[in-house]
Amino acid sequence: MLSLPADVTVTSWSELQEKLYEGSWQQSLGRFRSPFAFRGCSRASVFLETTLSRLGAEYERREQSLLRNFRKYAHRDAVRVDSLWNWMALAQHHGLPTRLLDWTFSPYVATHFATVDSGEQEAAAIWCVDCVQVKEHLPETLKRILREEDSDVLTIEMLDRAAPNLRDLARLSRKPFVAFFEPPSLDDRIVNQSALFSVASIARVSVREWLSAHPKIVRRVIIPAELKWEVRDKLDQANINERVLFPGLDGLSQWLTRYYSPRNSCEGKTLRPSSKERRRSKRHLETIPSRNLQSSAAVQLSKGSKKA
Repeated sequence: MLSLPADVTVTSWSELQEKLYEGSWQQSLGRFRSPFAFRGCSRASVFLETTLSRLGAEYERREQSLLRNFRKYAHRDAVRVDSLWNWMALAQHHGLPTRLLDWTFSPYVATHFATVDSGEQEAAAIWCVDCVQVKEHLPETLKRILREEDSDVLTIEMLDRAAPNLRDLARLSRKPFVAFFEPPSLDDRIVNQSALFSVASIARVSVREWLSAHPKIVRRVIIPAELKWEVRDKLDQANINERVLFPGLDGLSQWLTRYYSPRNSCEGKTLRPSSKERRRSKRHLETIPSRNLQSSAAVQLSKGSKKA
C-alpha cells in the first residue's frame, strides 16, 4: 500500500473526527477554520491521478483537442462567461478527462467518498492538503492576486486575470506548481459537495509527486477496512449521503440501493462484526447502568409479548 510520512491510521469514529479537524483552530481569528482541502479515496493504495493522465501515453497532447471539441459541441449557454476556466470546470464536472482533481472543503464529504464502497476489503484514505501553505509555493502573480482578494484559494475570475489560457498558466513559473480554485456554482451538486479543484501548471505534472515533494503541506488519514462500515452508517445518520450530495433521482436511487443492500462479503456470506467492533460495543455496554439494561430488556420483552 502507498504510504506517506504523515500517514495516520485511526481506530475509531471519535479518533477520525479528531484527526480530520486537527489544525483547524486559527488563533488570529479566534475561530475553528480548517485550512485543509480534502479528498476521499475508497482504496488507500490508489494514487492521486487526473482523469486526463488515465488516458495513457502522451495524454497531455490530447488535452487541447478534448477541450476544443467539448466547447464546440456543448450547448452555447452551458457557461455564463466564455472562459477557459469555466469550460474546464464544467468539463470536469461532467466527466470529461481533464488535468483537474476534485477536492472538497468538507471533511465529511471526503469521508463519504472514502467509505461509499464499504464492502471494499481494503483501507480507505482521506488526503488532507493545507491550502494556506500551498499558497506559499505559487508564482508571485497568483500570490499577489490572492493578497489583493484576501483569499486562500483562487477563483475562476482570478485565474482569468492571471492566465486566460493554459500556456499562460505554464509561463507563470519555471517551476511546476499546483493551485487550488473554487468552481462557479454550476449546480446544486457543486454547492452541496463544497467543491474545489486542483490544477497543475503543466498537464504531465503528477499532483501526487508534487505533494510528496512538499510533505509539510499534506497528510493522509487512513480508515482501516474493518472501521469503514461503522463510519459509513454514522455518515448516513448524519445525512451525508448520495441523496444530498447528488441531488436528483439518480442520487436518490444510488443512496437507496446502497442503504438497503445487505452487508455481505464477496463470497456472499454475512459478515460478522470485527473483534475491534465487538470490543467497542462491549465497552459501551459496560458504561450503561445495569438498571437501564434491565429496563431496556423489559421493554423488548413487552414488545415481544404484544406481537405474540
